[in-house]
Amino acid sequence: MKASKNAVCTVRRLSPCAWAALLAMAASTQVGANTPAAATQPAEVRFNEDFLRLGNGVPLDLSRYNKGNPAEAGRYRADLYVNQVWLGRITVTLKAVGARSGDVATCFDRDLLERVGVDLQRLSPEATALLPGAAPSQQDCVALAQLVPDATAFFDNGEQRLDIGVPQAALRRQARGHVDPSQWDDGVPAALLQYDANHYRSKSAGRSDSQGYVGLVAGGNIGPWRLRHHGSLTTGSARGTHYQGTQTYVQRAVEPWGSQLVVGDAFTEGALFDSFGFRGVQLATDDRMVPESQRGYAPRITGIARGNAVVRVRQNGNLLRETTVAAGAFVIDDLYPTGYGGDLDVEVTEADGSVQVSKVPYAAAVNALRPGITRYRVTAGQLRDSQLHSRPALFQGTVQHGFTNALTGYGGVLLARGYRALVGGAALNTGWGAFGVDLTGTSASLPGQERRSGHSVRLAYTKILAPTDTHVTLAAYRYSSKGYLGLREAVALGEAPGPSRGDGSGLPGGHLRGRLQLMLNQNLPRDMGSFYLSGSTQDYWNREGRDTQFQAGYSKSLGRVNLGLSAARQFDPLRKRWNNTVMLTFGIPLDAGSRQVYTTSSVQRDSSGAIDMRTSAGGVFGEDNAWSYSLNASHGRGGEGASTSSRTGGGATLAHASPVATWRASASAGEGYSQLGVGVSGGVVAHGGGVVFAPAMGETLAIVEAKGANGARVANASGLRVGPGGQAVVSNLAPFASNEVELDPKGLPMSVELKSSTQRVAPTAGAVVKLKFETSGGGRSVLVRVTLADGTPVPFGARVTDAAGQEVGTVAQDGRLLLRSVMVDTARYELAWGEAADQRCSLPLALHDSPVGDSETDRSPAWRVIEARCAI
Repeated sequence: MKASKNAVCTVRRLSPCAWAALLAMAASTQVGANTPAAATQPAEVRFNEDFLRLGNGVPLDLSRYNKGNPAEAGRYRADLYVNQVWLGRITVTLKAVGARSGDVATCFDRDLLERVGVDLQRLSPEATALLPGAAPSQQDCVALAQLVPDATAFFDNGEQRLDIGVPQAALRRQARGHVDPSQWDDGVPAALLQYDANHYRSKSAGRSDSQGYVGLVAGGNIGPWRLRHHGSLTTGSARGTHYQGTQTYVQRAVEPWGSQLVVGDAFTEGALFDSFGFRGVQLATDDRMVPESQRGYAPRITGIARGNAVVRVRQNGNLLRETTVAAGAFVIDDLYPTGYGGDLDVEVTEADGSVQVSKVPYAAAVNALRPGITRYRVTAGQLRDSQLHSRPALFQGTVQHGFTNALTGYGGVLLARGYRALVGGAALNTGWGAFGVDLTGTSASLPGQERRSGHSVRLAYTKILAPTDTHVTLAAYRYSSKGYLGLREAVALGEAPGPSRGDGSGLPGGHLRGRLQLMLNQNLPRDMGSFYLSGSTQDYWNREGRDTQFQAGYSKSLGRVNLGLSAARQFDPLRKRWNNTVMLTFGIPLDAGSRQVYTTSSVQRDSSGAIDMRTSAGGVFGEDNAWSYSLNASHGRGGEGASTSSRTGGGATLAHASPVATWRASASAGEGYSQLGVGVSGGVVAHGGGVVFAPAMGETLAIVEAKGANGARVANASGLRVGPGGQAVVSNLAPFASNEVELDPKGLPMSVELKSSTQRVAPTAGAVVKLKFETSGGGRSVLVRVTLADGTPVPFGARVTDAAGQEVGTVAQDGRLLLRSVMVDTARYELAWGEAADQRCSLPLALHDSPVGDSETDRSPAWRVIEARCAI
């Protein structure tokens, strides 16, 4: 095959036949993707060269594209995907194989197989002998298919991604969402500051008042260690200025134990004992260090398959899990926890088409864990409470363990000076619902008083009543005897002046006797909406009356209109009367050009006869929806002592998420009052690469570094873009899990190219990880029409290399070539569309007098094509 220099015909565009060939190629690739082997590696496709010919009728040599985007032999840093699941970043070695030029294969050794998750015990003796180091006759490069039958490996040169497909039977069992701890990233050394500040000024009844607040989270990271300080600064025209620190601690992950170590001022968990502040040391299980499919409670499903079978798990008609299993016993223990629960329907479809169906009870009780899972928490130090003077030494230890699907046991001990408490209980999952029951016993020796002992019993219940689709999400009752005291109650009574009566009269807020809570949700049939009911009541040993309140509501969608009706009833123990409130709301979205405005209106009436009517409208606008607004108006009349009075008011809020902070402003006014408020929130991160400002921050962060990609949108957050320094802060990453960070190159200068637009990372809790997106830029982007000496275009598909031998592009239709990051005014490129000498040419390019678009100053230049000759 060779192209004549004297060819007369010019290929201006693809013919209909050429388009048919490309569509046929795409269709064949799609079909292949449905097979297990092709799930990660595209099948080899032979282009019909008769549809793509040069001007003289000679077909093009397209064999190098038969397997997609070809890669050169060498070492690459790439993302590893196994059966479409990201497992981290690794170094990939590609070596030339076969006699044909350009054929390369990914080389596998024992370490890479283990990283992929292959069960090495299941390898055949012949495959084991092929592994590097296994025998003196080891091969130079071993392909995956030689080691694991039906496995595939495909390296995507453009995405820098290695896709591997391995049959499930050859893999070690791992829970869904598992990220190998070796891929956890502690991040870079950094100092950070998160802030939320606002100032509020109001005027009412001739009196003015101003208030200010600044909430701060400051700290630094070094390796796995995190230093954090939480505090707040408040100011007021009548109260002065005060600063209060709430927590200051050092924290780090303890990977072998799946735990977090905290040293300093922090708080305990309130699962078994009441939560309280402490100053000391705490070591506790961190559920985030296990995959999400292992957190919370979900039952373990076991069964037996007669042959290769498909297992489907459904809940309330929704498919939760589908997997294939081999003959014999199988276990499914990686279901994600679901909202209210509901029995699971397990369907096993055998290879012969027969189906077995069984039920597994599922209603998660309070403190329930999966079978075999253990959680613990150990705290030692001093009690820390700003309302108490005493700081007694204390020790608290709790443990929970899931024994079976039906039983989780838990217990704990709390010891302090003059105080001790023991708790024990169980969570039961049954066909009648999930039950939780525990008993806490306490003993306290108070100064000048006899020893006080007591107990507290807690019962909880959750269930979905399938016949009526009623969700009893929580029904709980707790009874405490007169002698029962929590740790904080015991310390407060010990500090109370004078003798204290046994009924706990010295306790602020009262000495609790019993509490009942109920939450219920009901979906109505035939899409008639939903109904909810919630309420609580509690009484005390040392005062009369009960604190009782409940709410009920109904919601329904009528087309685009959302309708809500709610009622609340609360008993006022001081006035010894009930307060009732009823409210009706309407939500209506309105189309305003390309934007949508959502309006809400409500009418509320209470027991005093007061009626309040409110309406509001809000939406977003601007580039990336960076601006948001809300407008509201209200009118009310009636009420106690003002049956004929009326009240009218209105207000507005405006917020803007800029690249460096989020700004807020509000104003409202009415009869006899006015208000103005401003606020700003965001964060600052200082690291080895500079200082970056962020409009929002969370616990775990990523710093995106893409030099020259100023203005590129970060897809992980609305309105977030790469700043002038080529950096941006991505907040609220999920710790110990796979997070994808993506850059949208739309809007970048034509002279800047992203080598990769997505990266994945698994940060540890509180980490500041750095993600460097490689870019090519700093020159000009040039569009060239390349012709041969006789004026015919250079063949479509010709490879283009620069003076260093680096491939920089491919010739498109009509001989057009786009060159990026051209740094010099004169350069030379080599073009090749075959192996013969007359299928190559040399392209000298001179740009100093060529009018080209300067994308540094104009992101959408009016491109003018440079004409250039390529000499053979």
